[in-house]
Amino acid sequence: MSAVLPLTDTHRTVAQRVADLLARMTVAEKVGQMMQLDAREDLEDQILRKHVGSVLHTSPERVLRAHDLREQTRLQIPLLIGEDCIHGHSFFEGATIFPTQLGMAASWDADLLERVARATAVEVAATGVHWTFSPVLCIARDLRWGRVDETFGEDPHLIGELSAAMVRGYQGEGLSDPTAILATAKHFAGYSETQGGRDASEADISRRKLRSWFLPPFERVAKEGCRTFMLGYQSTDGVPITTNDWLLNEVLRGEWGYTGTLVTDWDNVGRMVWEQRIQPDYAHAAAAAVKAGNDMIMTTPRFFEGALEAVETGLLAPTDFDAAVARILTLKFELGLFEDPRRPSRERIELVVGNAAHRELNLEAARKSLVLLANDGTLPLSRESGARTVAVVGPLADDAQTQLGDWAGNSGQADWLPDGHPRSMITTVLDGLRDAVPEQWAVTSARGADILTVEPDPAGAFFPDGQPRSPIVVPAPPDAELIAEAVAAAQSADVVVAVVGDRIELVGEASSTATLELVGGQVALLDALAATGTPMVVVLLASKPLVLPASARDAAAIVWVANPGMEGGRAIAELILGDIEPVGRLPISFAVHVGQQPTYYNQIRGQHGDRYADLTQRPAFAFGEGLSYTSVEYADARVLTPTVGAEGEVRAELTVRNTGERPAVETVQVYVRDDVTSVSWADKELKAFRQVALAPGERRVVELSLPAAECSIVDAAGRRVVEPGRFELLIGPSSRDEALLAAPFTITG
Repeated sequence: MSAVLPLTDTHRTVAQRVADLLARMTVAEKVGQMMQLDAREDLEDQILRKHVGSVLHTSPERVLRAHDLREQTRLQIPLLIGEDCIHGHSFFEGATIFPTQLGMAASWDADLLERVARATAVEVAATGVHWTFSPVLCIARDLRWGRVDETFGEDPHLIGELSAAMVRGYQGEGLSDPTAILATAKHFAGYSETQGGRDASEADISRRKLRSWFLPPFERVAKEGCRTFMLGYQSTDGVPITTNDWLLNEVLRGEWGYTGTLVTDWDNVGRMVWEQRIQPDYAHAAAAAVKAGNDMIMTTPRFFEGALEAVETGLLAPTDFDAAVARILTLKFELGLFEDPRRPSRERIELVVGNAAHRELNLEAARKSLVLLANDGTLPLSRESGARTVAVVGPLADDAQTQLGDWAGNSGQADWLPDGHPRSMITTVLDGLRDAVPEQWAVTSARGADILTVEPDPAGAFFPDGQPRSPIVVPAPPDAELIAEAVAAAQSADVVVAVVGDRIELVGEASSTATLELVGGQVALLDALAATGTPMVVVLLASKPLVLPASARDAAAIVWVANPGMEGGRAIAELILGDIEPVGRLPISFAVHVGQQPTYYNQIRGQHGDRYADLTQRPAFAFGEGLSYTSVEYADARVLTPTVGAEGEVRAELTVRNTGERPAVETVQVYVRDDVTSVSWADKELKAFRQVALAPGERRVVELSLPAAECSIVDAAGRRVVEPGRFELLIGPSSRDEALLAAPFTITG
């Protein structure tokens, strides 16, 4: 009877099994373990020759092929299968596609986000995928940036709460759970501090600024146990994050004690050669990446030859790969992949992917993601008003795939769903209203406008690393016939629902925009609809805040729905008809004009007021705002602990009263203002929030608390400290000063 090898002996510790396996590996096999390559390319070369440790972008067929090839390798080290499962199992036909991350952030509901991530993990794990590149912890700063929709908005505290919830949902009770998948905190760190809103540009950001706002959400999820971090594309102070020793080693692995695995973003190592041009060749780039502490190198195929050349020329020692490979192998042992590589399970797929419970959760997420921004009383439409005609117009009223948003179906990152997710699974706004209105009502429709066409990028179809370039957007001109058709529908209707916004070509990586206005014929359409005099409800189906024309700002009602996922149309119809209450609140501010950028609420106190010569800095809609179908009154805010030490707890209470005739779920928001700080600081910052259900006429005393340690700043030396002095709790329904009640307190030294 043969002896059990230490690496296969489950009675040994993970560390012992890792050490045994490392001792058996060649340098080439170690280099391979550090590579994650695109499974749409030559899988046989990747697995059999390059010994890759991970693949991504695997179609259902290629997942099986990858596992079969792995069984032909010398050591049969299992693969980590990764995929961008951002708001659901993005590219698996029949999977549940939830609202985008920014849309779900409007719920301000961490429990909901944890349940969404848990449902996603259950579906993803059943299909043989082990690793999702989610959640995104970037702070939205410039609305022109193409990836705003992937964020949780503009506030570090809200981002931290919701991201931690998603990490818990993805990773479940532990990696040994067969329904657990690896979460990824990205993009570490400061990636969203772009120049001119352009994606992946130099982030002109100081270490103190990073510590002040960009790092706290990452520290939060590190403590939550997020097992992988993805490094941003950008450089900071001239140093790519991939080789930023201060961020990776002093802060992340040093101060925070993080022991998880780092993965680069797409071709970060190669970009140092062909794009940023700070390394002369792939050998030097590979050596720099390894020495900086990177573990998994995403989609830099030439890392394999470069790393081996670095060893041959003395840039690296054969043992320099061991720490990274050990971290990767540790993940694989903890996931139990050596005993069960977690191939796709047909039985589990049939049972869980897109099942009824997940559809119901998806509907709940869509309902809570909708934000009522304006309403003159037109909404909700009364079912008791007799026969009515609703005209549903606009280029996005029946656009199923756009409703899903980026990173889903045929949004461009995968090639095996060319037609997107099944149309039968998606309820558009037009579908939803047709299904939901009373029998005696009529629903008519007209497209009214086109948004855009595209043409090839004159620089070529592909970047030097083979990644496709985004096409160039050409706005569609207003079409008189389409507008006339929509106007006729509006004139014959009692109310018009205009569904406008943006399309996938205006969203995502390498798709930042120079404008925030509605593109194509949409403004002309809204102007014409407004001129009819028919009450108009604007449904803004947009990946991020857009600038609205006067005809939309003066509409009877405005509802921002982000990209609300498969059940979005049903949820929107329910909101319009009053079957549900509006509960969403903005996780991000809306600008009046693109020239106001940035518009986030927690800006540094400055000089010369808050306006331009020609325009105020006041946003169109502010962080935290959102209307209900009732009114809620705030009163009697007071701090119960007027003086506390820096280690104490600030306790407060206030009274909220529903003064209307419908129920409400009110998001009570608590901001802190530090009156005098030793360095420039934000005028106020969100530190806590609580959702309170109120029946019509109900009055409740709401108790609130937060540690005094939350009232901190980062001083000139880069230290996070609580400075003694006078503070205010600002409590209310949004970040606007006029909406907040102030309650003073003092923190002693």
